[in-house]
Amino acid sequence: MSDDRRFRVVINDEEQYSVWPTNADLPAGWRAEGFEGLKQQCLTHIDAVWTDMRPASLRRRAATTAS
Repeated sequence: MSDDRRFRVVINDEEQYSVWPTNADLPAGWRAEGFEGLKQQCLTHIDAVWTDMRPASLRRRAATTAS
């Protein structure tokens, strides 16, 4: 069976990524990142752009303690 449902890549304030169906309202705290497509296309996009899995707050804290 083919899955041709459309998804969008979403991101939260911690710069964590996920996929969400394009026909559904976004959950609170998430915004559209700009990429839409089939689920696997969205997951491939996330793999390419989400190179540091740490939440943004942890990355900022690590950057301030390293200086």
